[in-house]
Amino acid sequence: MASILLLAIGIAVTVALIGSVLIQFLTPITDSALSPLEKNCQQIANEGYRIHATYPDSHPDELPTDDFKRLIYLDELWITECVNVLPAESVFSIVNNVERDFSHGE
Repeated sequence: MASILLLAIGIAVTVALIGSVLIQFLTPITDSALSPLEKNCQQIANEGYRIHATYPDSHPDELPTDDFKRLIYLDELWITECVNVLPAESVFSIVNNVERDFSHGE
């Protein structure tokens, strides 16, 4: 009797796990889940990352003047419009989803 009960519990747990995996797999992850502010912050983070990736070994004061000014501007936007406004979970999600696959020529 006990073995039948354990088997039934094992099957129920297995079905629940498989169902959970299927739901996650079939549910599309889209940007529509992001608020307009989060989308804007994602763009700011992407652009800032592109500048940092273009000059990976440089300190900010060693950048060309235009890129330095743009990086400072993006940093101020990031702090005032994103970090100070959004919850930490959203900020970390944005940082983890920065587009890292781009060409230097873009």
